[in-house]
Amino acid sequence: SLSTAGCTFEEDGDPNQCEYSQGEDDDFSWELVRSYMMPHLTADLPHGSYLMVNSSQHAPGQKAHLLFQALSENDTHCLQFSYFMYSRDGHSPGTLSAYVRVTGGPVGSAVWNASGSHGRQWHQAELAVSLFWPSEYQVLFEAVVSSERRGYLGLDDILLLNYPCSKAPHFSRLGDVEVNAGQNATFQCVAAGKAAEAERFLMQRQSGEVVPAASVKHISHRRFLATFQLDEVSKEEQDLYRCVTQSSRGSGVSNFAELIVKEPPTPIAPPQLLRAGSTYLIIQLNTNSIIGDGPIVRKEIEYRMTSGPWSEVHAVNMQTYKLWHLDPDTEYEISVLLTRPGEGGTGKPGPPLISRTKCAEPMRAPKGLAFSEIQSRQLTLQWEPLGYNLTRCHTYTVSLCYRYFVGTGHNQTFRECVKMERNANRYTIKNLLPYKNIHVKLILSNPEGRKEGKEVIFQTDEDVPGGIASESLTFTPLEDMIFLKWEEPVEPNGLITQYEISYQSIESSDPAVNVPGPRRTVSKLRNETYHVFSNLHPGTTYLFSVRARTGKGFGQTALTEITTNISAPTFDYGDMPSPLSESESTITVLLRPAQGRGAPISTYQVIVEEDRPKKLKRELGGQECFPVPLTFDDAVSRGSVHYFGAELPASSLTEAKPFTVGDNQTYSGYWNPPLEPKKAYLIYFQAMSNLKGETRLNCVRIARKAACKESKRPLEVSQHSEEMGLILGICAGGLIVLIILLGAIIIVIRKGKPVNMTKATINYRHEKTHMMSAIDRSFTDQSTLQEDERLGLSFMDTHNYSNRGDQRSSMVNESSSLLGGSPRRQCGRKGSPYHTGQLHPAVRVADLLQHINQMKTAEGYGFKQEYESFFEGWDASKKKDKTKGRQEHVSTYDRHRVKLHPLLGDPNSDYINANYID
Repeated sequence: SLSTAGCTFEEDGDPNQCEYSQGEDDDFSWELVRSYMMPHLTADLPHGSYLMVNSSQHAPGQKAHLLFQALSENDTHCLQFSYFMYSRDGHSPGTLSAYVRVTGGPVGSAVWNASGSHGRQWHQAELAVSLFWPSEYQVLFEAVVSSERRGYLGLDDILLLNYPCSKAPHFSRLGDVEVNAGQNATFQCVAAGKAAEAERFLMQRQSGEVVPAASVKHISHRRFLATFQLDEVSKEEQDLYRCVTQSSRGSGVSNFAELIVKEPPTPIAPPQLLRAGSTYLIIQLNTNSIIGDGPIVRKEIEYRMTSGPWSEVHAVNMQTYKLWHLDPDTEYEISVLLTRPGEGGTGKPGPPLISRTKCAEPMRAPKGLAFSEIQSRQLTLQWEPLGYNLTRCHTYTVSLCYRYFVGTGHNQTFRECVKMERNANRYTIKNLLPYKNIHVKLILSNPEGRKEGKEVIFQTDEDVPGGIASESLTFTPLEDMIFLKWEEPVEPNGLITQYEISYQSIESSDPAVNVPGPRRTVSKLRNETYHVFSNLHPGTTYLFSVRARTGKGFGQTALTEITTNISAPTFDYGDMPSPLSESESTITVLLRPAQGRGAPISTYQVIVEEDRPKKLKRELGGQECFPVPLTFDDAVSRGSVHYFGAELPASSLTEAKPFTVGDNQTYSGYWNPPLEPKKAYLIYFQAMSNLKGETRLNCVRIARKAACKESKRPLEVSQHSEEMGLILGICAGGLIVLIILLGAIIIVIRKGKPVNMTKATINYRHEKTHMMSAIDRSFTDQSTLQEDERLGLSFMDTHNYSNRGDQRSSMVNESSSLLGGSPRRQCGRKGSPYHTGQLHPAVRVADLLQHINQMKTAEGYGFKQEYESFFEGWDASKKKDKTKGRQEHVSTYDRHRVKLHPLLGDPNSDYINANYID
């Protein structure tokens, strides 16, 4: 075979075929040896022409470089060379290495090397370099002195053959590899030739690093595939790489291929938020500026909760994108992912946009509102814990609102809402009212809405009731009982089950009452707010306490003091004796001291009352007492039928004492005048108690004094028909005579003629006297009526008595022993029935008949009155002179006297005496 270039180092060799040079950056140079020109050549070196390095002449580690000419081949070729490495004692003379440097590039790593002693002979090796035009390469041989510094290294016959090497494989062209940063880069080298068993496959980086083969796969007996892998390459590993096989026989070297590492793109700026809702976010990608390599073949959105472990990626084909189905009030991190071609072409997420969705309306109100503890004035409540799925917002409030009615009616309501602390599901409502229905509800609210729960009613427990208001205690005191009424406590604090009323006497005006007295208690049902306390002492102050009770006990006590009214005094006249003595104008009675009831006796009074027909059948208890004091003179002026004959201080009557009515004495300003013998009188004894402006009276009739001679009641027609006929005849005759006489007087007066009435008057008086005497005898002899019955027919005196309108505070205690009067006595002619001198207005003669008719219809059916009219020139002294004469002609029956002007020359013509019998 022919070589195209080479160096045999022979003297006659073609210098144009052998171009080499010594290195400039080494330690020493190769030495050219021609044995035929060196007669004293050591026997350790072979004969011939070659280049040699004597290790013993150099220091360990020193280098000598030999650069073969630059080669640029168009076809397959092989570089063959011979080497010699020998040391007599077997030590290594050094290391011989071959480098293939691409023009303009660094030397890189050795593609072949040999070390040690290989005997005193030449060895052949081949370099199969697969580098073609327009690229060129240069082979550099390097000898490195060993540390033993023994032996020789030789290099000869460096030839460039234009056929393939037989001892080293040839690599097919190695292509560039492009990967994205962080990915694994794989180079696959295909070689043709026979590979030795001890062949080593390497990948060399132009900078000098060596990577062993990951795997070698034999495709056929002369072809094999070597795979090299660079794991997780980065931008710094981007370089030129080639495949190399190494053995002692030679090495195969491929061309350099570039490892291209691309950086995946990443946006410089975060995406922009366009709008946020409760479940969505609308963003703009904002990918105009990126870091890394393009082209961008895909855009994606990566988002996740800020506090969540998960993330999602959505492919995007527009500059804006709407993220759906997000959680309300949740913070999200949103980044943009850009992808370039190739595996691992997706860059790191860009700067994140941190945005929060809005709150959504709460799902519902909290449930499970229940009580955990109920007391009388506080209520502890609890409810379900609130989760995010219920609130749908991290910013929310739970308010507990409650209300209850206050007061007796439902017109006033207390309301309050309390904001709960976060994550609280328990609360105690304090300062409530006992036994109240508390209406409670929960309200869940957030910025987007609110949900109100259903109102739940809880009832607080009972408590002891509040006090009954003192002003609600109303009472009506009587003498021996008290009616007390109260109202339910303003704060019942529960169901009133009972009222307890206690009372005790604490003060009394009656010395017979022991104070303080025993305490008594009364219980009333809840619907009974009143009670009548009986068997009490008059004039006594009682302390009352009222309190209510619930199931929790008694409440506060309301106190009040109530004083019973004083009662009328009582008399001990159950066995009343007869009057001690009696005369025509006096009666002596026994006065016994009264017993005070609730108040001491302050005054005793003796009352004298003329016995009248209307008093005839007075029943016990029917008489009223005499509250208004009335002297004898006042009674005469007022026309009263009674008068106060005496007023005695209580201290003067500590025991029973006699008292004479009509003794003409004065007692405490009250005159006790002599009694009229011809009148019947009732004697009353009255006691008065007075305490704090309250007065009580009681009176009792203790005696009756009959008149000296009492008239008799007309007999009933059925019993005394004959007597009544006689009486009626006499009355009719007398009436006719009276009418004729009056008619004559009227005629005389009208004519103005003076008439001498003396004789007529005297004659009439004599006739009247005889007539009345006959009637008296008839009544006295024939009447069988009792004395009290006849008393009822006594005619009225000359006074006009008016009915008493004064109220009586006590009833009359009348003993049956007093109903009987004293024995009848014949009265003398002394005394005048007109002792008062009370005159009624004069009656005209023309009006006399009408006046008589009016008197007939008046109470008492009779009249005994004196009428007179005093004119100028009337001598009052004449009245006294004429009184005696008139009395002799006045009957005890009804009579009518009219005062007239006296006729001239007749001193007895100043009145008319007329007796009238119906």
